[in-house]
Amino acid sequence: MTFDEVLAQVLTLLQRQGRVSYRALKRRFALDDDYLEDLKAEIIEAQRLAVDEEGRVLVWTGGASAASPPGGGVVPGSASTPPQATPASPAPAVHPPIAYTPRHLAERILAEQAALQARGAPDGERKTITALFADIKGSMELLEDLDPEDARRIIDPTLQLMMEAVHRYEGYVAQSLGDGIFALFGAPIAHEDHAHRAIYAALRMQEEAKRYAETLRREHGLSLHLRVGLNTGEVVVRSIQTDDLHTDYVPIGHSTSLAARMESLAAPGSILVSEHTYKLTEGYFEFKALGAAQVKGVSEPVQIYEVVGVGPLRTRLQVAARRGLACFVGRQHELEQMRRAFELAEAGHGQIVAIVGEPGVGKSRLCYEFKCLVERRCLILETFSVSHSKAYPYLPLIELLRHYFHITPQDDERRRHEQVMGKVLTLDRSLEGTLPYLLALLGVAESAAALAQMDPQIRRRRTFEAITRLLLRESLNQPLVVLIEDLHWLDSETEAFFNLLSERLATAHILLLANYRPEYQQAWGNKTYCTQLRLDPLEEAEAQELLAALLGDGMGLQALKRFILAKTEGNPFFIEEIVQTLFDRGILVRQPVGGGHKLTLTRPLAGLRLPPTVQGVLAARIDRLPADEKALLQTLAVIGKEFPWSLMAQVVDRPEAELLGLLAQLQAKELLYEQPAFPEPDYVFKHALTQEVAYHSLLLERRRLLHERTAQALEALCHDRLEEHASELAHHYRQSGNTVKAVEYLQLAGRQAIQRSAYAEATDQLTTALALLASLPDTPERRQQELALQMTLGPALMATKGYATPEVEQAYARARALCAQVGETAQLPRVLRGLRVFYFVRGELEAARDLGEQLFTLAQRQPAPPLLLEARWALGATLFYLGELVTARDHLEHGMALYEAHPQLSRVARYGEDPGVGCRGFAARTLWHLGYPEQALKRGYEAVTLAQGMAHPHSLAFALYHAAVVHQLRREVALTRERAEAVLTLSSQHGFALFSAVGTIMQGWTLVEDDEERIAVIRQGLAAYQATGAELGRPWILALLAEAYGQAGRVEEGLGILSEALTLVEQSGERCYEAELYRLKGELLWQQAQGRRRRGDVEAAVERCFRQALEIARRQQAKALELRAAVSLARLWQRRGKRRQARQVLAEVYDWCIEGFDTADLKDAKALLEELG
Repeated sequence: MTFDEVLAQVLTLLQRQGRVSYRALKRRFALDDDYLEDLKAEIIEAQRLAVDEEGRVLVWTGGASAASPPGGGVVPGSASTPPQATPASPAPAVHPPIAYTPRHLAERILAEQAALQARGAPDGERKTITALFADIKGSMELLEDLDPEDARRIIDPTLQLMMEAVHRYEGYVAQSLGDGIFALFGAPIAHEDHAHRAIYAALRMQEEAKRYAETLRREHGLSLHLRVGLNTGEVVVRSIQTDDLHTDYVPIGHSTSLAARMESLAAPGSILVSEHTYKLTEGYFEFKALGAAQVKGVSEPVQIYEVVGVGPLRTRLQVAARRGLACFVGRQHELEQMRRAFELAEAGHGQIVAIVGEPGVGKSRLCYEFKCLVERRCLILETFSVSHSKAYPYLPLIELLRHYFHITPQDDERRRHEQVMGKVLTLDRSLEGTLPYLLALLGVAESAAALAQMDPQIRRRRTFEAITRLLLRESLNQPLVVLIEDLHWLDSETEAFFNLLSERLATAHILLLANYRPEYQQAWGNKTYCTQLRLDPLEEAEAQELLAALLGDGMGLQALKRFILAKTEGNPFFIEEIVQTLFDRGILVRQPVGGGHKLTLTRPLAGLRLPPTVQGVLAARIDRLPADEKALLQTLAVIGKEFPWSLMAQVVDRPEAELLGLLAQLQAKELLYEQPAFPEPDYVFKHALTQEVAYHSLLLERRRLLHERTAQALEALCHDRLEEHASELAHHYRQSGNTVKAVEYLQLAGRQAIQRSAYAEATDQLTTALALLASLPDTPERRQQELALQMTLGPALMATKGYATPEVEQAYARARALCAQVGETAQLPRVLRGLRVFYFVRGELEAARDLGEQLFTLAQRQPAPPLLLEARWALGATLFYLGELVTARDHLEHGMALYEAHPQLSRVARYGEDPGVGCRGFAARTLWHLGYPEQALKRGYEAVTLAQGMAHPHSLAFALYHAAVVHQLRREVALTRERAEAVLTLSSQHGFALFSAVGTIMQGWTLVEDDEERIAVIRQGLAAYQATGAELGRPWILALLAEAYGQAGRVEEGLGILSEALTLVEQSGERCYEAELYRLKGELLWQQAQGRRRRGDVEAAVERCFRQALEIARRQQAKALELRAAVSLARLWQRRGKRRQARQVLAEVYDWCIEGFDTADLKDAKALLEELG
């Protein structure tokens, strides 16, 4: 910011708060000492708007702002500073309302008077309002011993905080009553949600009063308490005097007097409301029923309720509904389908209803209408995502839990803890174990700290399970409707949770209701309990009905209606927006006629350029705004779809009173709406497209400036929790062109995503960061930063795309080049490991071996257990596939020993799977080949158990896959299927492309009852495997496929597959299964020869295959494959009458075996030996 911008913001802050410490200014605006001295000189000496107090505090002396109540000093209700006892000005009671009504409210009140006059209502207008009375309990006793001036110093700040609370929610302070106030909500400024605003104001004044009372207790030993009463009723507003804002009104019935009686009955520090107010706000706030009381002047007892706090109903859709919705037309068929789904869920047959449609067709409105139908029969939990929701993992889940636990923004940690603990334990004490995960997600620091050291994937899984258990248990008490709005903007983590929840619904009393745009692809469509509703534009008759509700049935408007129908094509949102636009532009006006009015076109439609799409409508509306309003709307569009007052006030360079006035205009035009909240309101664009159009109407340079200002403001406001806003800050800095900052926050966001195992999000963020970094000058610092980004990106790419994709190679190859350029040696082992994994899975085993040996050499030069473990694992796995089994086993066993000796060597976050799991998985397969099937099984189980203990999905998928391979090698169909299905389930949940492919291959091998399906599934898995770039293990996979072809009688195709596999062996050097390939070739050649009269040449070829298999297996010391080759050769010789030779060749290897005699291979061998005698 420029000096002038900083100066303006400091003056605004100082004028609003009255006193600001220099320390606060330095922290808030990042000022150094010289900058602060320049500001002091300008404010104190040049402009004479403040004075210095003891060299520590700046005190405002420039007079009250237009929005300040009398009494000077601090404006009450500031989030950071409680009201201070200050010298008093004349009592508010002697001032007319204009003296203490903020300018923006005064303008709206005067506009209301002008509207009253324009509508020709000389006798006034009937309005429903909520009246609020507030006073200091026992003020006479409190102040009786004080000097009058001292008393005023106590009372005035209290009145100030009362009035500030009323004005914040746009109420009207009708009277100041000495020690209290009387205010109206809903008149003279009309608000449909006046009752909600009145209660928010009451809560705010009680909160601020508690802070102020604590100051009084410390400084004066006084005890101060407010009491507040509210009632909703009707008044007739007769006139508003333009000179002093005094309003003449006539209460109807007990509308105001009942509020006064509620106040008098309230206990100190409490808020009481009548039944009228309670019924309007039930659910929005928490109430405690106090029973009926006899009230003077009212014949019947009055039900009274105490306001306990903010309630659960506070979503944007609910606020929009309270503002007033257009007539709901059509959609009866869809509502009926939703009702039937709900009844099934109510009966314990969980359902999913997915509503898909283009923007504006009424998805949210349909959900709203459905909720109205069933809300008394169930518990409705709703959440939503926003257009930039992918940058905020878990936000919709957090909102869902806040809704369920009735947690509001003002709740502190203790309160949140109590809310969650109480509800969970009341629901079911067996859920106690879920509390740490629920509390951590809701921001309770103690729980978050306790889980900080837990593996992110474990924490993620357990958090999902905790929420799922909570919802399922709640559904036993009452049916649940879980509503997710705008699924197309959902972040991947929340999406993963709802996908998990969808799997658990079948027998639950839960209806999962979601809406989204057509471009989104949800994963539930194939479930039998999912109903997908496609919303199309309204039929012509329905669109006519909506237009009749908006415009009436006048015959003179038929041409206009046809024009609108042609432009909108039945999209209800388009229809409503065009009608609103016509009114805004004065093309369509309401003219009084008798006791009503009629609509009239002021000029012909010919030549009028009405937008063909809603974007056009919104753009035209924005262009018609006065310059100041349009500029503000565009600025707000840059900030985002929804934003708090504090952020907006920092970004928008306008005085507070002026800003509030412009906001009021935009709200009046229904471009924005204010969402009442506590302690400050939020502002929301009525439609996301409004924001998009306003945003794109800005010139690029202006957009960049505003993005930069927004990011700086966000940093200032959230300086102590920047990591929570990393993605949002990255977005703003990227759009501002501040590449350095954008890369910084993208890198932070990427690291956070990896820690949560949100690899897809991490990949997007890190690749974006790299693209931006490339635009910066090539400096050593840039290269160092790029190296860190590439190293962080590598594991994310491996998890999402597979180990052998070109992107993985590019990331690590670039990292290797950068290591050389910057002289970085510490990162080189990680780079070499990443490249080794790429070449290894790619099937380029010699390159992988070379890199493994480089790692081993580095580890020997600088002894370090992590590096040595890495090298042992790398070489063991590579040598296994090269067929050097004994050496492979040695490396893997050394690796396991290192891991056991140094438990801290688990490095799942960096490598993608745990090295202890990795060594055991490959050791299991190596041991089977070497002829130790029981030891292989043991190592496989160890790998799975270890992975399950850390609950790291990628490690578990790895372990389960290798365990499945061991079972397949042992020819155990059922156990192989069990492991394969576990791999597939895990891969589906977490998006593991490579493990999904190999799991499919394993599953296909188990389909022994249907040869053709078996072939098809194995081929499907192989295609998916190769799509990830993987070639490792393809000879073995082709062997499985060839065997399946042989069993299906498709021998020629099987032999073709084996020929491809043997060629691949020669090309890649992957020889661990070479012996089996030759054995299978011999078996298929023999099968092919059956039925031929002359088989001599074939028998010779078969024998050569078996002998070659035997020779290769012996050379590799692969006793398991040697046994299979010996069995095949012995059977051939048995058929040819060479029983002695057959027994000799088989007995030699069988007698060597020391374990696994219950496996299929050894049973076959034993049976054959017995046949051979």
